[in-house]
Amino acid sequence: MNPLIRKLEHFVRLSPDDRAILQRASTERVRKFAARVDITREGDQPRDVHLILSGWACRYKQIEDGRRQIVSFFLPGDMCDLNVFILKEMDHSIGTITDVTIADLSREFFDEISTGYPRIATALWWETLVNSAIQREWTMNLGQRTASERMAHLLCEIFFRLRLAGLTEGTSCDFPLTQADLADATGLSKVHVNRTLQELRAARLIILRGKTLTVPSLERLMDVGLFNPNYLHMEHEGAQLDANE
Repeated sequence: MNPLIRKLEHFVRLSPDDRAILQRASTERVRKFAARVDITREGDQPRDVHLILSGWACRYKQIEDGRRQIVSFFLPGDMCDLNVFILKEMDHSIGTITDVTIADLSREFFDEISTGYPRIATALWWETLVNSAIQREWTMNLGQRTASERMAHLLCEIFFRLRLAGLTEGTSCDFPLTQADLADATGLSKVHVNRTLQELRAARLIILRGKTLTVPSLERLMDVGLFNPNYLHMEHEGAQLDANE
């Protein structure tokens, strides 16, 4: 299933017409990017909303000496900056981590959604609120959690988000992030990231082989990361809006 449709249906069941327009938008104006390049840069004039169809990307800020802070990860089914049309210029950059395929969604598409597809419009508001909740958790990570708690929390979040989009296999998922990526996302040095991952491995909380993450006991990793998934709002909260099949 289209990862965007799968994700939105964790909020509300969509009608066949809802699914059809989302599927159409996912197949028009498609572009591909190689790994480790920018999709858009700070200062660019925004024109479209980017929907991640496949691959991983990130939102980041960078200062003049090259230091970078990753402030969010984009996974398949995620939209980058739903409200970007109101901005004169981008205040951050979006870069790829892996090879990425995106669909560019126009202002006209969202106008069509807002006037004719109320369940989708409401589901997109839900996604915006979830993204805000994720940013609050990242702030908590940087400000209050220990290194082990930060890392475990981030790994739990990624696993839950991938599972939401139907992109996990049992206790395993793709995990293309490097230790440098994890350092940029958690505010830790690469040396500290390496040490923290080794501690999680030694405790048999995670298995990292190649570009695959396995979580033998999600409950134990959640305990270490003080992770409560309530901020991801996965409980089909829009059930009252469900479409008639």
